Amino acid sequence: MPLTRKGAATMQDVMARTATSKSQLFHYFPGGKDDLLLAVARHEASRVIDEQQPELGSLTSWVAWQQWRDKVVARYRAQGSDCPLHAAVAQLGGTTDATRTVAGELLGRWQRQLAAGIRHMQGSGGIAPELDAEREAAALLAGIQGGVLILMTTGGSTHLEAAIDLGIAHLRASVRRER
Repeated sequence: MPLTRKGAATMQDVMARTATSKSQLFHYFPGGKDDLLLAVARHEASRVIDEQQPELGSLTSWVAWQQWRDKVVARYRAQGSDCPLHAAVAQLGGTTDATRTVAGELLGRWQRQLAAGIRHMQGSGGIAPELDAEREAAALLAGIQGGVLILMTTGGSTHLEAAIDLGIAHLRASVRRER
């Protein structure tokens, strides 16, 4: 989408890019540009999870965890510093109640799926049962997000890979430690 000198997309930019009229845009987005950008942010947040499927929803073996890891790293390497979700949130003005909500929904959904994978692996004996699945998922997700931020800043995926690899290694080692 073409940007203005200040880097912000205008409704005219959107209308030109989508070949829609102002009345069409306001019909679907009565709050104007902020409603439109919030819809874009929600769409991009959904893509973050959707692009990790089916691996994220099938963390039932160590092979599956490795496949998920590889998919996440490949996605963010390909994305580099060009993050559509970040761009949409920045256009909304950074941290607002709306952007917190979108981010919270994304991170909550991601964490729940990671925790479900951890619980599955606990049930099959692959991860120690005394580990708190929610806390482990939160730590893994925090590491991923930190790695993504560093990747967006530096262009390198080393930190992202280390965060995921060490998180998975920690989960795998939990069974050996409990004996």
